[in-house]
Amino acid sequence: ALLVASGTPVLDGSPPPVARGDRFAAIVDAYADVVEDYQACGCHVHVGVPDRESAVAVVNHLRPWLPVLLALSVNSPFDHGRATRYAGRRIVDMARFPGAGVPPWSASAADHDARVAALVESGVLVDAAMTFWLARPSPRWPTVEVRAADAAATTDEAVLQAALVRGLVAAALADLAAGREAPRVDGQVCAAALWNAARRGLDGALADPVTRRAVPAWRLVDDLIARAGPALEDAGDLDAVFTLVEGVRRAGTGADRQRRAARRGGPRAVVDMLARQTESGALDGPAHGPDEGPGEPPRTAPREEPGVWDPGERVPEPDTP
Repeated sequence: ALLVASGTPVLDGSPPPVARGDRFAAIVDAYADVVEDYQACGCHVHVGVPDRESAVAVVNHLRPWLPVLLALSVNSPFDHGRATRYAGRRIVDMARFPGAGVPPWSASAADHDARVAALVESGVLVDAAMTFWLARPSPRWPTVEVRAADAAATTDEAVLQAALVRGLVAAALADLAAGREAPRVDGQVCAAALWNAARRGLDGALADPVTRRAVPAWRLVDDLIARAGPALEDAGDLDAVFTLVEGVRRAGTGADRQRRAARRGGPRAVVDMLARQTESGALDGPAHGPDEGPGEPPRTAPREEPGVWDPGERVPEPDTP
């Protein structure tokens, strides 16, 4: 068994058993085959806020930045043994559930709660704790919960997500203290930006929900850091964030690194590379060329030759002869 940090499973296999309990039985009954083999892992960041009204208002401010957080973190180009051509396939899988993606703008905590209650009443959600939005007031803790990112490929990238989300939340709280309400950016433009981020990661353009124009993804990363910059500097995080972002710029996203490993050594090399990254925790950017992944070269699995895997084929099980 190998511990691998990936947004979706690289290899195919039998679906895991459903978790025990009446709630999970109700979930399977509600969503049928959509949930029966749903395997996706995200990086969730919780940031404490003063109260629930603040949490809802902060989520409004976070809405335009959720696609950028995703683009930085994409780490799921393979899914159940298939090369998907998406950098963040996890988001596509999540989109099968009702109300997934960027949350709607809410005028108050009461407005937010009424919307959730209507979804529960209509049978779309099993209960009020089951919203699928990528940012929300936590149903359990006095926090804003942000879950835009794929499972972080390395500890470095998890720390980067945590720092950026905390910086964005602090920037939102500062705006609210100054009486600045979040822009009511269009939900469909946000959805388009999220889809672009899932499709291409940082390799291309995202729709800027504020200007409604296509903008290079890396420019929006720079804008995000500028937005969170004062809070990052106050927390002593700014230099670390610059270093970690530069690591992603050099090494590529988790999806980029998975694909490089696949080109070199097939699907087993992807799993081996993911296991090494998970254990080491660090990005290794400058030390490799454009067709190499971080660390040592991926190990070639038996009867696989580097560079000959057809990404359109299904990935064999690890123990398949």
